[in-house]
Amino acid sequence: MPGRRKSLAALAMLAAGVLVTTPALAEKKYDPGASDTEIKIGNIMPYSGPASSYGVIGKTEAAFFKMINDQGGINGRKINFVSYDDAYSPPKAIEQARKLVESDEVLLIFQALGTPSNSAIMKYMNAKRVPQLFVASGGTKFGDPKNFPWTMGFQPNYQSEGRIYAKYIRDNFPNGKIAVFWQNDDAGKDQFKGLKDGLGDKANMIIADKSYEVSDPSIDSQIVALHDSGADIFFSWAAPKGSAQAIRKVGELGWKPKFFLANTATSVASVLKPAGLDYAKDIISTVYLKDPTDPTWDKDPAVIKWREFMDKYYPDGDKANSNNIYGYVQAEAMAQVLKQCGDTLTRDNVMKQAANLKNFHTDLILPGIMVNTSPDDYFPIEQMQLMRFNGQAWELFGDVITGEVGHERSQ
Repeated sequence: MPGRRKSLAALAMLAAGVLVTTPALAEKKYDPGASDTEIKIGNIMPYSGPASSYGVIGKTEAAFFKMINDQGGINGRKINFVSYDDAYSPPKAIEQARKLVESDEVLLIFQALGTPSNSAIMKYMNAKRVPQLFVASGGTKFGDPKNFPWTMGFQPNYQSEGRIYAKYIRDNFPNGKIAVFWQNDDAGKDQFKGLKDGLGDKANMIIADKSYEVSDPSIDSQIVALHDSGADIFFSWAAPKGSAQAIRKVGELGWKPKFFLANTATSVASVLKPAGLDYAKDIISTVYLKDPTDPTWDKDPAVIKWREFMDKYYPDGDKANSNNIYGYVQAEAMAQVLKQCGDTLTRDNVMKQAANLKNFHTDLILPGIMVNTSPDDYFPIEQMQLMRFNGQAWELFGDVITGEVGHERSQ
C-alpha cells in the first residue's frame, strides 16, 4: 500500500527531527476590508447640500460595482461599496472618513468628492496609511506623493486646465479683457492660479475677479460687477449650481463675452439646461471623456454599451448627464487597480498598483488620452481637448492638449 508506506515514512522522519515541507500555494495577503470573498470600498459623496448634483457620481459607481459583482466580482471577490453623505461639509467628511476606516474597516476610500472635503481628510488618511484613491477633484495638491503618499487624484488638475485656457486665449484673443468668477476655496484658487500662470506676462489681461461661497443663495451681484468691468472674456469656475446661476445671469444681462466654463460644471442635464440652453450657446470648456450628448458618439460601441449599463443598472439615471460617464470611468480605473493587486489586497499594494498604471485607457476616455502613473507621478490624466456648446450638445475642436502640471514634482 504505497500511500500507507509514504505516511509511515513521513512519521518516521518527524520522529527523527527531520522537517517535512510540502509545496506552498501562493500566499494571500489581506488588510482590513479584504478577504477571500469580499473587497470593502469606502466612498464619500454630497448626496445633499449645495453640491448635491454631484451625488449621481456615487450612484453610478454603486451601479457599476453591482454589475461587476453580477459578473463574478474582481479576482473572484465581490465589491462591498459603502457610500456616505457629507453634504459637501468638511467636518462631516472627517466624521464619515473615520466611520469608514475605524468602524466599517474599509480597505480604502475611493472617489471622495470635492476639494474641501478631501483637503479635510487628507492628513487623517495619510496618518492612518489608508489609500485616499482617485480623489474626485482636480486639486493640484492631490498629486503630491512626497508629502501625501496615500492620496492620489485622477482627473486633470485644475492648474493644467487653467493653463490650457490661457494658451487658447493668448493665441486667439491676445487683446482681450478678462473677468473671472471663482469659488472661494482651494479648487477656485487652483484654477485661477493656473490661468494667471498660463497667461504669464499677459496676466494683466485679467481686469476683474469676484469670488463666491458654494453655500451662497445668489451670485447675481458678483456677475453684475464683472459685467460692469468692461471685460469681453468671462470665466466661471464654480460648482454646478453656481455655474448654472452664472450662465443664466450673464444671459439675462445681455452680456456676450467669450465664455469659458470649468470642466467640472459642463453637464447638459444638471448645469446647462437649468441655466437655459440658449444662454449656454458658444460656451467653451475642456473635456477628456466622451460626452453622451455629443452626436459624434451616438454609434460609438463604448457609449452604446454604457447606455445599456444605465438602462439595466441605473435606470433612474439621466443619460444626458456627463457625471454618469465620469463615475463609470472612475470605477473602471478602480477595478483595474484591484485586478492588478491579485491576491495581495493590502493597502500598501493598492497604492503600489495605483502608481503603476501604464497607458491604461478605457473606451469612454477620448481617443489619444492615456492614464499613466508612477511612484513620483500621481497625476493619472494630464491631457484634455477643447469643446464648444452649440446650443444642444458639446462639439470637440482642436487637438488633444497636454497641460503642464502646476505642482512641483520629480520629472
